[in-house]
Amino acid sequence: MEHESLKHLFQQEFSKMVAVISKRFGLQHMEIAEDIVSETFLLATESWKTKGIPANPAAWLYTVAKQKTLSYFRRNKIFEDKVVPELQHKEELQGSPEEFSFSKENIKDSQLQMIFAICTPAIASEAQIGLALRILCGFGIDEIAEAFLTNKETINKRLFRAKEKLRTEKTELALPGEKEIVKRLDNVLHIIYLLFSEGYYSKTQNQILQKELCIEALRLGLMLTEYEKTNLPKTNALIALMCFHSSRFSARQDNEGEMILYEAQDESLWDQELLRTGVHFLKLSAAGEELSTYHLEAKIAYCHCIKEDSPEKWEEILQLYNQLLILNYSSAAALNRTFALYKANGAAVALVEAEKLKLESNHFYFILLAELYKDIDKNKAIANFERAIVLAKTAAERKLFQGKIDQLRG
Repeated sequence: MEHESLKHLFQQEFSKMVAVISKRFGLQHMEIAEDIVSETFLLATESWKTKGIPANPAAWLYTVAKQKTLSYFRRNKIFEDKVVPELQHKEELQGSPEEFSFSKENIKDSQLQMIFAICTPAIASEAQIGLALRILCGFGIDEIAEAFLTNKETINKRLFRAKEKLRTEKTELALPGEKEIVKRLDNVLHIIYLLFSEGYYSKTQNQILQKELCIEALRLGLMLTEYEKTNLPKTNALIALMCFHSSRFSARQDNEGEMILYEAQDESLWDQELLRTGVHFLKLSAAGEELSTYHLEAKIAYCHCIKEDSPEKWEEILQLYNQLLILNYSSAAALNRTFALYKANGAAVALVEAEKLKLESNHFYFILLAELYKDIDKNKAIANFERAIVLAKTAAERKLFQGKIDQLRG
């Protein structure tokens, strides 16, 4: 089996299998579940090389994983001494503790419960993202380390501490009660949003990894729409936001990996199917009376998917940012709001607001100042681009900013 095909199957099935095993035998055995699933894939790689790929690879994996799981728990006496009493104590679980299946319904329930377990407020956001990438998305430690621009040892320690926290907090693999689920959903949506941002605003040069992070975040969001209690307007708004941003993914870089700014993007490269899906979920998000930050950001992202550069469009974006800053102030939103002010009302007006922000450690701040000064004072524009280069996180950004300097110098 080709490496990429097996990798795709691993990412697709790893999270399902770990979730089902953890649901049946307890979240405290999550690491055991990971090991069993990894061993199953190792056996698949060896077996399929000689015997060929079975007609239904997923079914083969499920059968072997179930056999390995039961064998492990029996062999280590965990099953008889601990797992059986625990399972028998739970009235909602019926039948023999040995009975667990990888049915479509059980997989869906297990994964949904795993999302809420991992996104517990007891664990720091960064660790939650790491756990989500590993347990919910099937990413390897190498890929997670690359996404965070760190090393494998750091990621392993981070994941270990997060799993220990789940154990000490005695976190259960179950959906919260009706009164709690909406409050917990906010944290789940936040982690999915951060996961998407790790891909879309990634500092790694690996474009495939960037896209995969975004796709997985979108998949998790869509999973929430399959359950009535989590299929809420703010869930739909977040999905719309991710669809609109993802639709322009391929237009953001050229074949050499160089950055392409919004104004220079080729609109024909925008994914029309994702745009239509985004519009669909944006309409669904209009139900109810709640106005979340995801609603406002989704509408802003939608406006950016209309390439026409008119003052009216930027005035609408400006007003949306005004609402967003009232609802949830952030320096990034304030920065973007100032750019919208510039596009709607001109550089002179925007400069007054920009100077107030004083985001001295943010290279995007100096990019904004350079843009505002380019037709007013070229020397100041160049100086701000040079400061942005010093603070830039990637080589692609530095190259882009240097190109802007060269243009200004003629």
